[in-house]
Amino acid sequence: MTSHFEHHVFFCLNQREGGAACCMDHGAEQAFDHMKSRVKKLNLNGKGKVRINRAGCLDRCNDGPVMVVYPQAVWYTFVDNDDIDEIIDSHLINGKVVERLLV
Repeated sequence: MTSHFEHHVFFCLNQREGGAACCMDHGAEQAFDHMKSRVKKLNLNGKGKVRINRAGCLDRCNDGPVMVVYPQAVWYTFVDNDDIDEIIDSHLINGKVVERLLV
C-alpha cells in the first residue's frame, strides 16, 4: 500500500499550561507557517507530494520544537527558518535526512 502523500509533515503546535516545556514556546507556529508557505511556493504540495499539518502534542516536549515526517517517521527539531529550509531542500526534495537536526 502506498501513502497518499510522498511526505506528510506534522508540527507539534501544542501550548502547555503552567510554564511547562512546549513547542509553541520555541517558535513552532512561525516555523510551521514558513514551511507551509515555502512548500506551496515551490509547488511541492498536493496529492502524491507533500502535506504540512498541525498536530497537537507529540509527547516530545523536552526535545521541542519538533516535527515528524511520515511515512519515514523521521523526527526533527529546528531553531530557525534556515533549519526549515534545509529540511525542505534536503529531505522533502532530495530524500536525504538532515542528520544534525534529528531528535
